[in-house]
Amino acid sequence: MIAKNLAKFILWVFGWKVLGKIPTEKKYVTLIAPHTANIDFFMGKLANWAMGLEPKLLVKKEIFTFLTTPIIRMWGGMPIDRSKGSNVVSQVVKMFEENETFILGIAPEGTRKRNPEWKTGFYRIAVAANVPICCAFIDFGKKELSMERMFMPTGDTEKDMIEIKSFYKDKVGYHPEKFAIE
Repeated sequence: MIAKNLAKFILWVFGWKVLGKIPTEKKYVTLIAPHTANIDFFMGKLANWAMGLEPKLLVKKEIFTFLTTPIIRMWGGMPIDRSKGSNVVSQVVKMFEENETFILGIAPEGTRKRNPEWKTGFYRIAVAANVPICCAFIDFGKKELSMERMFMPTGDTEKDMIEIKSFYKDKVGYHPEKFAIE
């Protein structure tokens, strides 16, 4: 409760608004875009705390060390093995199957650099786990954070990616020149 109220206060002080409704689904993949700077992580954490959500984030297992593991786990980080021969999608689907509630946050660009070719792992995870995708955004132009749209993937990746990306067409990243959906 303290974190929730403190996060709301911090966002209010800096002129940010948290919009949308908290999804009622117990399991879903959340897309967080635009992702153009490290500050996106902290803005996302503030929004999550303000909404009372605790999504999990995939973090490469190599970052987990004796010193970093407690902090990364406290902030929702889960180790993922990205080595060749390792199937990340099946690892994450297993996490969905093993948990009664599970929210996974993913930046679809896969980088903070300009990348119009979004990664499709989030989509393959949602299809394989049979869970919806929540389109969340951090809009630095309007100072808005939101989890506005739930989207159930149809299995037609190309068609669905066009629809998902169109949702983000007017969103502005911290570095607007680094955000691309074309």
